[in-house]
Amino acid sequence: MIEAHELVDNDFLRQFELKIDNELAKVEYSLQERKIFLTKLIIPEPIFSEEFQNEFIKTIFEHIEERNLSVVPTSPEIAKFIRRNRQYKSMLPVGVRI
Repeated sequence: MIEAHELVDNDFLRQFELKIDNELAKVEYSLQERKIFLTKLIIPEPIFSEEFQNEFIKTIFEHIEERNLSVVPTSPEIAKFIRRNRQYKSMLPVGVRI
C-alpha cells in the first residue's frame, strides 16, 4: 500500500513522483485555474503491476481532492481508472465525460 507522505508533488517538473526500489513512478500534469490535467503516466517496468498502478493513481486522486481541484484525465490509463472507479467521477469538471 502506498502512503500519502511518500508521494511527492514536484511543482518544478509538474509531476507527482513516487520512488520505489530506486525506480521513479510519475504522473505528469498541467495546472490551469482550478483544474489539473493529468497528461502522462510513467511506471518503470521493474515496479509495474496493475495493483501498483491503481494504488498510485488512487493516492494521487486523494492528494488532488485535498486541494479541491477538478481532474481532467488526458492520459488513457487514468481515464480507464476513472471508468473503473466511479467514485472519482465527481472530481471531473462540468461537461467532461469519460
